[in-house]
Amino acid sequence: MLGEDGWAELDAALRSDKSLRGRLLALFGSSAALGDHVVAHPDRWRMLTGPLELPDRHTFTVRMLDSVESVPETGGRTNRLIHRAGITGPEAVAALRTTYRDQLMLIAAADLAATVENEPVVPYLEVGERLADLADAALTAALAVAFAAVVPNGPCPNDIAVIAMGKCGARELNYVSDVDVIFVAEPADAQASRIAGEMMRIGTSAFFEVDAALRPEGKRGELVRTLESHVAYYNRWAKTWEFQALLKARPMTGDLDLGRRYIEALSPLVWTASEREAFVPEVQAMRRRVEELVPEDLRERELKLGKGSLRDVEFAVQLLQMVHGRTDESLRVPNTVEALSALADGGYVGRDDAANLRASYEFLRLLEHRLQLQRLKRTHTLPLRTTARACVGSRARRTCGRTDGTIRSASSNPRSNATRRASADFMRGCSIVHCSNR
Repeated sequence: MLGEDGWAELDAALRSDKSLRGRLLALFGSSAALGDHVVAHPDRWRMLTGPLELPDRHTFTVRMLDSVESVPETGGRTNRLIHRAGITGPEAVAALRTTYRDQLMLIAAADLAATVENEPVVPYLEVGERLADLADAALTAALAVAFAAVVPNGPCPNDIAVIAMGKCGARELNYVSDVDVIFVAEPADAQASRIAGEMMRIGTSAFFEVDAALRPEGKRGELVRTLESHVAYYNRWAKTWEFQALLKARPMTGDLDLGRRYIEALSPLVWTASEREAFVPEVQAMRRRVEELVPEDLRERELKLGKGSLRDVEFAVQLLQMVHGRTDESLRVPNTVEALSALADGGYVGRDDAANLRASYEFLRLLEHRLQLQRLKRTHTLPLRTTARACVGSRARRTCGRTDGTIRSASSNPRSNATRRASADFMRGCSIVHCSNR
């Protein structure tokens, strides 16, 4: 609790420091969860004073590892993010959770400050990148705790690489999201599986859901495989959507050399997947199945999976990448917005269409961020009440530089309709190109 002197110090700082005022008031106004974090740790407001430069991946990693008293794993090999924590068990989870929330608070405060004071707007792309960097750092620390717990007497004989997939892999992460991972290990034995499982348990307890369901054979498959086993699976049994998922793959932590070998071995398979029979219809069918998973009464308010939603843009962009990326390496980028720009630069998408899709996509992602920040809960659904939607809109308005803060349901929003039409056109265009190239 802040004592009398503490309240006086905070009062004086809020009156004199415009940046602190913008960051702290925006944080309390936009996120009950992060506001509760500051209340539980009253000294944290001092982290928001003065010039605020958001930490980079290295700084995040140092802070997360320090929170559990980690030291580099012995062995003398370079290019490995493998450490051994000095704290394990519930104490480690509590320390990791608090430090993670501290860093998340910094990102959110910088992101939100412009809604209260005349502060610089942090670009949407940078917010996603910083959140992904923080996730990398968090799971590096969780892996350090896992090593200490599973192999307490070290050094560990297993080389383990953690591959980031999905939005984390593309460095376009949300504030609250599952973090998809795949594990590669040499050898891929029972001990490697225990380390991977412990890392997932710790990460899920302290930060966010850690999900390995994108691995070969999904949840029925082995949690950890050797590189040779991964390559064999993708050569013989992988489905089209699994190659689509590999577009986002990125070495995240652990043995980064092993992770890079994984990317180098599997990347060529991604760019030949579009030569498969019925490739485009399979991707289109997958998009329809995803949309059908959304309950009928939520489709009008669903930002992520409904018609004219984020998924429409992502599926259209990924389909175009896989069709044209066989011959044009400039399209081989994981980030959705950057890929859309590359498609426009290459003439595969009209510049007006690309600009409209980008604006719609960034606007929907911004709404998603604001919704999730309220309680740090994973949600993609606009609230039913008009007043609640207006509140979300007002938080988004100044950040994206728009004057109209009114948010309607996803399908009735003109941006959503434009997104739906453009993505449908791209899907049809890909079908024509695919057929003509066969």
